[in-house]
Amino acid sequence: MAFAVDSIAMTDLSIRRLADSTLLRSFVVVVLTIGFADPALAEDSAVDFAKDVAPILREHCLRCHRPGNAKGDLSIESEVQLIESDFVIPNDSQSSYLIELITAVDGEKPAMPAEGEPLSDQQVGTIRRWIDEGAKWPEGFRLRHQAKADANWWAFKPLQWNDADTIDTLIDEQLAKSDLSQNQPASRRVLIRRATYDLIGLPPTPAEIDAFVNDESPDAYEKLIDRLLQSHHYGERWGRHWLDVVRFGESNGFERNVIINDLWPFRDYVIASLNEDKPFDQLIREHIAGDVIAPNDPRVVIGSAFLVAGPYDDVGNQDPVQAAQIRANTIDEMIRSSSEAFMGLTMGCARCHDHKFDPITQEDYYSLYSTFAGTVHGSEVWASSEQRKERHDQVQPLNEQKAALERQLRELSESVLKRGNDNLSDYAKTWVRPPVDRTGTEERFDPIVAKFVRLVCVSQDTRPEISTGFNIDEFEIWSDEPNAQNVALASAGGKAFGNARRIEDFPDAYGPQLAIDGQTGARFIATSNDLTIELAEPTTINRVVFSSAKGESQPDQRKFAFVADYRVEVSSDREHWTVVASGDDRKVTPHDGEGGAKHRNHRLSIAAITDAEIQQRKDWQSQLHAVNRQLAAIPPLPRAWLGRHDAQKAKGPFHVFLGGSPQKHGDVVTTSSLAVMSNGPSDSSVEQASFGYSLESDSSESDRRLAFANWVTNSENALTLRVLANRLWHYHFGTGIVATPSDFGYMGQRPSHPKLLDFLAAKLRENHWQIKPMHKLIMMSPAYRQSSSFNPEAASVDSDDRLLWRFPPRRLSAEAIRDTMLQISGVWQRGSILQADAAADDSQSAVPAGGPGFRLYHFMQDNVCTYVPLDKHGPETYRRAVYHQNARASVIDLMTEFDQPDCAFGTPRRAVTTTPLQALTMLNHQFTLDMSVAMAKRLESESDQIDKQVDSAYQIAFNRLPEGEEKDDCVDFVKRNGLSAFCRAMLNASELIYIK
Repeated sequence: MAFAVDSIAMTDLSIRRLADSTLLRSFVVVVLTIGFADPALAEDSAVDFAKDVAPILREHCLRCHRPGNAKGDLSIESEVQLIESDFVIPNDSQSSYLIELITAVDGEKPAMPAEGEPLSDQQVGTIRRWIDEGAKWPEGFRLRHQAKADANWWAFKPLQWNDADTIDTLIDEQLAKSDLSQNQPASRRVLIRRATYDLIGLPPTPAEIDAFVNDESPDAYEKLIDRLLQSHHYGERWGRHWLDVVRFGESNGFERNVIINDLWPFRDYVIASLNEDKPFDQLIREHIAGDVIAPNDPRVVIGSAFLVAGPYDDVGNQDPVQAAQIRANTIDEMIRSSSEAFMGLTMGCARCHDHKFDPITQEDYYSLYSTFAGTVHGSEVWASSEQRKERHDQVQPLNEQKAALERQLRELSESVLKRGNDNLSDYAKTWVRPPVDRTGTEERFDPIVAKFVRLVCVSQDTRPEISTGFNIDEFEIWSDEPNAQNVALASAGGKAFGNARRIEDFPDAYGPQLAIDGQTGARFIATSNDLTIELAEPTTINRVVFSSAKGESQPDQRKFAFVADYRVEVSSDREHWTVVASGDDRKVTPHDGEGGAKHRNHRLSIAAITDAEIQQRKDWQSQLHAVNRQLAAIPPLPRAWLGRHDAQKAKGPFHVFLGGSPQKHGDVVTTSSLAVMSNGPSDSSVEQASFGYSLESDSSESDRRLAFANWVTNSENALTLRVLANRLWHYHFGTGIVATPSDFGYMGQRPSHPKLLDFLAAKLRENHWQIKPMHKLIMMSPAYRQSSSFNPEAASVDSDDRLLWRFPPRRLSAEAIRDTMLQISGVWQRGSILQADAAADDSQSAVPAGGPGFRLYHFMQDNVCTYVPLDKHGPETYRRAVYHQNARASVIDLMTEFDQPDCAFGTPRRAVTTTPLQALTMLNHQFTLDMSVAMAKRLESESDQIDKQVDSAYQIAFNRLPEGEEKDDCVDFVKRNGLSAFCRAMLNASELIYIK
């Protein structure tokens, strides 16, 4: 009987839908009540939805049934759909479809959840009881995923530190827990090499090493740090680190990947800002809203180029749905870059749903979306108000003359056109034949002998005012004979001539040969107004056929631009031409975008103008050209890749995009700070000042960015301080206290030294966000100055050296490797950086290099761009690698092999790989060979004695003298193989590219 009752209970809705009997319905209700007695139903207390029901729905149902991913068109985020759709009928669980879906029948798996384990009998009973008690849903309650972390997450808490602490007491405290201790101090030669590479990315000179080693004053090391921090090379070294973080790249990426030639001022701004030790909170504010903070100061405005320094899709999809998605992707890139670089949060994960791990909601994400919504990529004028006024005063009178002449020419054209339209019927009488047909236009004429046939474009169909840019996919010339042949074909001996659109990597992609290859699809694209065909021999012809869209189903597209007015001419010597056909008597083309109006007006203007008017037009055009030449002689205002800020695009209201789709609008969002950090932690025992913001819906685009900038850099924002302090530690020791520098959330790694991180963040705040004092604080510590010697016992306890029982040895970055090779070879480009063999006190004090970058690739552009690595690097490339014009998705041999990252994304930490290609590239690339020769010449200029040359080579490359048998072996090698081969071996030594 129990089995029967259970079966009936499981199929109660099916029975109700089939039975009309009131008796049967009553029987079912009784049976169901008996069959589902369970402990939950026996309790006296009412079901608490938030405590008892919500966790069940959140775990088993919300993944599929939420806004933006409402399977079966059902979202359970609120009670609205559950009640309105009869999935839940308050006070009547027996009639609620939800119960049928989650209940098993005859031992079979229930319909829901579709994936994962079914609900237990107790969970089903809890939901049933909740319904029977009225399905009470707390007012304002929204069922959402519960993130793994909340407001009490360590990264969000206020800084906690002790003034009595130091870097080393905090490190020693952690080491002591594992019975470890720090190594002994490093030698002075090791220390100066380490510190110099660390701060300026270049090796110390022999003179600098000797001066430091022989300086017995107690502050010798401190003076070394101070000197390096004052070097302009400091900004070049640490600027490269920050450019990695903010995904600085000089092409737009995606399929076209077009080069950006005016973003270099942002790179120079970063370098200059670090050299002057600009407070980092100010730098961050300028990155977000520099154009708002000081709109007339180019030195500040350029900071906001950060927003548009990342990749973006510029294809320009005409489908509005796709265009909206591309725009959403563009804003998403800014959100991700900003949140990761400044706050160490992966806010992009909240684009489609609440963040599953961190306490970031979709509302938080789309609040930041509203902040950046008006930002558009592109170049803008980058000048001070004084520069703008000076140029305005120069160009205004000329622009007035230009406007007057243009008005006179326009009025003349309008007058002529009116006269032409008044006599339209007379002119149109001669337009009797059908208009040109892009799929095939035929001209017949009396038989004539020709060696050359020429199509002359008088006006192009999409732009009748010009005669270039037309396309021809096939041009056929037919012989006058019973079995006529297309004698234009290349296979018949024909040759085609004409100036064509040309691209470097595919020079014949649009060439005239395509017009006589007997195939359609590829087209000749003219840059002149003619196409000439040379026949194999003089031939009697009587017909030509030409097209631009033969066989195309949509020939009206602009890509099939064709002739509108034309002449067909023949010649026997290519000097004297005879017109055999023209399109003068054809009707106007419909392909000018205005249904033929532009073409008709063009014809009427030519027909109606008088000789006097032609002369008058020439005079005015001559004057206009003269004014334009004067305008062109005035230097334009400088421009930079600043982007622009479109108030219309920034106009609200802004919505949550359900499932991340711009086509599915959810709740309206306000522009406000991250809720979890603005409201403080839920743990009432933790005190935290509230520093959040919330703006009115009509706030301006500039106000939004400025509010965000000020919030991120608020002195109470412990997260930003921790992230920045961690980045400094990361670049000094190779790994951050938090090993995931741009992810301080639940999925990031926990800090190895939490107290130390807060100590450094507090010191950063005390130093008013200036990082040069932080460098000194870190580098003066015994932890930084200790030896990198290996200790097997310590390694067995802490193999990754996370506790810092020794200084972590590491390989140089790709840029530092290349810069080192240039420096020790003595070939720095003059005018940007002084020769490496200059006097010790001058070697690091040259005027900084800047301006447009150099390229280690050959750049080619058509619809898409191609970057081909250079096999040989000329002297124009002998500059610091930070000044290379890095394009996204480009390969640069030596740099790429040694893990220079692709700048399509921010790179908070670089990969360090060891591959055979690194050795092969270093050994065989022409750059290495050239540097070997240059280094040999440098050594020969210093001495003609091999033993001294070897000593010098060791000093400039390894910062030491050769030891033991090294020198004898090297001298013997030079005698047998030559000095250049020896220098090549030095450049390929591991010791050159590792610091310890």
